[in-house]
Order: sequence, then structure tokens, then C-alpha cells
Amino acid sequence: MGLWAAVKATEAGYGVTLVDRARPGAGASGGLLGALFPWMPNRFDDKKKFQYDALLSLPVELSALEAETGLSAGYARVGRIIPLPKPHLRVIAERHQQDAISAWRSPAGAFDWRVTETPPVESYIDPAFAAAGYVHDTLAARMSPRGLCALLTAWLQHRPNARIFMGTELESIDAAAGRARFRATGASQPGQDGETFCGDILFDRLVLAMGVDAFAPIEALAPPLQKPLGQGVKGQAALMAADLDPGLPVAFLDGVYVVPHAGGRVAVGSTSENSYDAPFATDAQLDDVIEKARALIPALANAPVIERWAGLRPKAIARDPMLGPLPDHPNILAMTGGFKISFGVAHALADALIDMIEGRDPVRLPDGFRLAAHLAEAG
Repeated sequence: MGLWAAVKATEAGYGVTLVDRARPGAGASGGLLGALFPWMPNRFDDKKKFQYDALLSLPVELSALEAETGLSAGYARVGRIIPLPKPHLRVIAERHQQDAISAWRSPAGAFDWRVTETPPVESYIDPAFAAAGYVHDTLAARMSPRGLCALLTAWLQHRPNARIFMGTELESIDAAAGRARFRATGASQPGQDGETFCGDILFDRLVLAMGVDAFAPIEALAPPLQKPLGQGVKGQAALMAADLDPGLPVAFLDGVYVVPHAGGRVAVGSTSENSYDAPFATDAQLDDVIEKARALIPALANAPVIERWAGLRPKAIARDPMLGPLPDHPNILAMTGGFKISFGVAHALADALIDMIEGRDPVRLPDGFRLAAHLAEAG
């Protein structure tokens, strides 16, 4: 979210300083999966419409940045296959098929949620998991999380009105003076193309887009609350080496994702842990996900695991993204939350952020995505 906010603000002509505690993508955004799934097409409300429109506009946004930098975000609209192991799941899926006929239609695209008896792709998913058929969703996509972060960072580094400080973290905020104090973390790495900074930065607007770490400073500046504004949800994932076609759909079953990427790499995940002792360590829960992925996709049976990853995703109290100016400090804006949908909507949230900064009401932004809704939930 911070990278997209910086890109959109730079495009709008502002002088932008992006400050990262380590480097862009070192936190939850530097994971492995990159599955871009739409919400189910039933009860198609303003939240689902916002996400749908964002998923349609994302490849257009990416292609412009890729053309300028020569880098790739690893994006492809490959679709998704969900095997249906039980008859009652097929009944639900068939209802969604009808919902998608009206919901997933727009001038920019039309997509399907199809229920089939036969596998959409032969010899990909073990048919033992599909006794009641398959769902083939043609809207879903995948992207390389690290590729996206590298793309956005490189674009910013070539803009004269943008600068990036790495290995630098927020120490304190003086909202009245428009001053933020920063300190070096020692987390910068040799060869990083970015400075480390210690001291004060004056700001007209400060955007707190720090993932899980944004909740504490927002709470400190917000009116008194009865509940925390959010929490970190641990996720574990793995990267495997396998000769799978990167054009294959993402496979999904019971919380297990299998995402074929380019270069003979397949990402599998993920856990959703609300309690944990070691937030950045992998354990037997990931072993279980890997084994389920191997069973679901026979081609992964002997594929070696080349990386194990764990991180914390920001889950706001109302679960949705959290965007907007603080009630008593309109020069400070929150931009966090999102949990599982952030990669698909962050660019659209950044557009709404610029609207807010420039005094316009982002009319397409759902009320539930606004900071006010989260404050009310926590208050």
C-alpha cells in the first residue's frame, strides 16, 4: 500500500518521501503466493464491486509501469480451479455460477464462474478431490509479490520528486507541527539503492501505510478506543521447484493455494494464525500445507521445497482495508488492513487516498473501507 501510495502521489506531482524500516517488500508484501482472487459473486455489494473494478484495472496499471522500467510484476490472469469434493458444495457453486452471470459483467470485461463435471485442465488436480465436479473461475489471477515490489520501487527511484529511505523507522509524530522523527534500524542491506536517514522530516501529509505496524501509531493519535484497531495474522507459505506451466490456473481447496509462477517455481500456502509465538518462523503447520498441496497436485509429489516463509498480514478490526484521515489530525492518513485482498486493491485505494488529500470525496470507496468505520467498530 505504501508503494502504491507513493507512486500515485508522485504521479499527481507531489514531492514524496517513502520511508521503510528495512526495504520495500521486506514485510508481508514480500511473501510468495500472489494469488489475486475475487470475492464470491453473490450479494454483489459496493465492497465487491470496488474489488472487481480494481482487479480489472490492475493489469492496465502494471503494464504502464513495466513499459517504463523494463521489469515485470509477474502478472497473468490465469483463472482458478476449485475441486468440489462433496455434493452440497456443488449446489452452492451452482448458485454462484448464476450470480456471476450478472455480477462479473462490465464494459471492461466479462468473466465466468463455471461448474463442470470434467476437469478444466487435464492431469492437473487429483480427481479424488473432485467427486462432485469443479469450479473454473476465469477472473482470478496471479502476480509475483516480490516482482511487484521491485517494479514499484524501481519506478519511484527514477522520479526526481520521489526519494526512498531504507533501514529507517518511525520513532515519533508531532501532528501539530507536521514533523515525524525517524531513526536508523540497522536493517538495511549492502547493495540497497536507498539511503538511511536519522532525524526529522517535515510533512504536509503523512500516510501510515506500515502494515501491522500502522495500528499502534494510529491508535495513539485517534480518540480513545475500547478495542485494538487491528492485529497481525500469521501466514506461512513455501516455494517449490516444479516444471509446471505458469499459465495454469491457481488451484484452491480448503484454504490451500497452489500458484504456478514463471521460472519453474510454484508457491503453496497458506496458514491463517491469530495466535503464535514466533511470527516469522515456519513450523509443522506449513509442513501440513505442503503435504496437502502435494496430494492435490500430483506433479508436486516429489518437488523440492526451496524456500519457507512466514510473515504477518494486517487484519483491521472490521477486516476490510482501513483508509482515511485521522479525526483530529487531518494531515495524517491511515492506509493499512486489507488482510487477504490488499494486492488486488492497493492501487485503487491509492487513487482514493489522493482524492482525500486533494479534498475530494472518493465516492467509489465503500464506507466499510474508511477509517471512520473501523474507529466506530473499535470505539
